[in-house]
Amino acid sequence: MRHSFVIASLLCCLGTAAGAAPPPPGDAALRAAAHAAATYRTDLINSLGKMVSFNTVADKAVPFERNAQHLGFKQYLKAEAERLGLDYTDHGYVMVIGLGSGSERVGIITHGDIQPVDPSKWKKSPFELDKTSEAGRLIGRGTEDDKGPIATAMYALKAIKDSKLALSKRLELYVYMAEESDWGPLTGFLKTHQAPQVNITLDAEYPVVTAEKGYGTISVTVPPQAAVAAEAGTASLSAFGGGFFGSQIPEDANATIDNATPELEARIRQRATAQGGMRYTFTRQGQQLLVKAQGLAAHSSKPEDGVNAISMLADALGVQAWPNSTAGAMVNFLNDLIGTSMYGDKFGAIAYRDKFMGPLTVAPTVIKQGEAGISLHVNLRRPQGKTTEQLTREVNAALAQWQARRVALADVKVEITEPWLQKSAPQVPTLLSVFSYYTGIKNPRPVSIGGGTNSRLFPNAVSFGPAMPGTVYSGHSEHEFITVKQLMLNLQMYTAVMVELAK
Repeated sequence: MRHSFVIASLLCCLGTAAGAAPPPPGDAALRAAAHAAATYRTDLINSLGKMVSFNTVADKAVPFERNAQHLGFKQYLKAEAERLGLDYTDHGYVMVIGLGSGSERVGIITHGDIQPVDPSKWKKSPFELDKTSEAGRLIGRGTEDDKGPIATAMYALKAIKDSKLALSKRLELYVYMAEESDWGPLTGFLKTHQAPQVNITLDAEYPVVTAEKGYGTISVTVPPQAAVAAEAGTASLSAFGGGFFGSQIPEDANATIDNATPELEARIRQRATAQGGMRYTFTRQGQQLLVKAQGLAAHSSKPEDGVNAISMLADALGVQAWPNSTAGAMVNFLNDLIGTSMYGDKFGAIAYRDKFMGPLTVAPTVIKQGEAGISLHVNLRRPQGKTTEQLTREVNAALAQWQARRVALADVKVEITEPWLQKSAPQVPTLLSVFSYYTGIKNPRPVSIGGGTNSRLFPNAVSFGPAMPGTVYSGHSEHEFITVKQLMLNLQMYTAVMVELAK
């Protein structure tokens, strides 16, 4: 999941007086949290390392129930839960790890699957917890999203069990194994399984997330165009591609220019140099010029945290109007409708913003070239303020206008989901109290994010961490990590919150 910070007050909606400092956590919560931090630092890091070792990326070629990595991860969770004295129930895609009993329950929602990874971009294997490459950081796929939160929640439960507190509510940790790829199994599970009355998702940001933008995709294909004659002095694009997966700001992009003159190369280099934040390599093969661009990967819900290599390479090539070869038409599409803006300013009339949820964001994330042409995947994150029908019409109108001026597109698909807003979660004051106490941040307020979490599927759910305000979220990037300091801070806050909500 993830996200874009837009801090604003929702306290009027949640029944908390604006400006009033939340009361501190109770003594029982503070003692349990202190015990967790003093006792389980090494065990927590070791457990996270074991979880990271499982490559739990969804594999289309191997069904979940036969995927050895997913099954191994589940077996480890079961053994770890039993070792810690917690109960464990396997529901297939969903595991529930619990403490205590009672009809009143508090849910802690996480996911054990992870996003794809390019091992070539990591100093060590992304499935080995790297404790040494960067001081104070634990590097590996899933450390922040979402195996770090799973391990932390389990040791919070263990610390509470150690404290022998008399809980009036049962605590249940939910671990879902397809959050990054398919919400269908979880939706089906919740139709037959009664969810806890109050829920916290550990898959976003602090202090408390009460709103999430809607997710959208625009998919188009530029079908094969007639080859552009390579006349003397006529340059054309014969290839353009980039990106890795749909919810990642692309770090890499590439283009091939036929019949490129030294003068054209010089102009592209000059424009690329002026961009900032990018690295380019230029290679000549006869009359062809190969251009490779490297930006910075980030979660697509926070495009401001990355540098979009696709957008920037298209912009660098914008030194001239390109003939409408297949690749040339794709570059023209990117420069005409998207450009280097993140906010849809050039995409017809789609740009807008909401006071609390922030602006709509637009990011091209994957371009692939094949026999059917060149396909493009564009990721949208949209706030409240427009209906889905209106925004869909505006997207389609912009696409139609572009096609009338340029070339016809194929396989056009526009899918836009609704934004989500939580107005009634009773646990919000408690979460704000714990966050304020442990961070020293006075009068924290709920926030909105660009990403989508499973909070949408559970009753009375909001997100609580694991990322701090103002920090770059590393999940979905090719440099995912969590600091030891943050891991231990999360352990204390999770422990205190669970006690406060279940006592």
